[in-house]
Amino acid sequence: METIQDQGIVLRQWDFSETSQTAALLARGHGVIRCLAKGSRRDKAPFSGGLEVLTGGHIVALSRPNSELALLTEWDLQTVFWAARRGLGAYYIGLYMVDTTYHAVTDSDPHPNLFDALHRSLTRLDDHDRLALTTTAFLLVLLRETGYRPRLACDDLRGKTLGFSASGGGVMPDPGGGNGREGSWRVRRETIDALARLDELPGLGAFDAENEDPDTLARAARLLGVYLDRVLSRELPTREPAMMGLNLG
Repeated sequence: METIQDQGIVLRQWDFSETSQTAALLARGHGVIRCLAKGSRRDKAPFSGGLEVLTGGHIVALSRPNSELALLTEWDLQTVFWAARRGLGAYYIGLYMVDTTYHAVTDSDPHPNLFDALHRSLTRLDDHDRLALTTTAFLLVLLRETGYRPRLACDDLRGKTLGFSASGGGVMPDPGGGNGREGSWRVRRETIDALARLDELPGLGAFDAENEDPDTLARAARLLGVYLDRVLSRELPTREPAMMGLNLG
């Protein structure tokens, strides 16, 4: 059995029995790990703080070749993402971030940049003035890291209104008609321009962008959210509350 030692963020957690839990963790160097934590619900368990969504810590686990679940042997709670618990809007956004990560990342496929982006995003959710920027920046990193990066170049397209197509992989000429027709939406050029500026910033630079209009970024976050639903072929129930949360703080 291989021993795994890493930093992890709890994406999902289920009660397995009266004394044990199963969980899905995003590990910085190992990707999503599904694990069984035997005895984690006992008072004297070797799992500080138990396992709870929107927390982070150091993990030690044993991979088992004949099981999809690794055996979690240690969990040292290091971070409670209090920012996601101090406001209803921030809570909804935090749940959406871990939900999108859970569905978009393949098991045991490491994405350290995505781990860093998720950690940073969950930490910054108490900055109400930058919720739209934090959400949009995170979604851009998620799409880039998982191979769904949208095409945002629109220099050769004219007009104040453009199109955005899930099947076409990004920006396109204005399709006319109603939004959502065959996976295409009408979008303002300023929305695409803002996304393109953020996407061009290296590393996690988008999180520190300045002078971007919050309303434009909120529209950008909504666009990326529906695009992500399309590429994942599922409608995430956490998306709509998160997008409303952009206005709640």
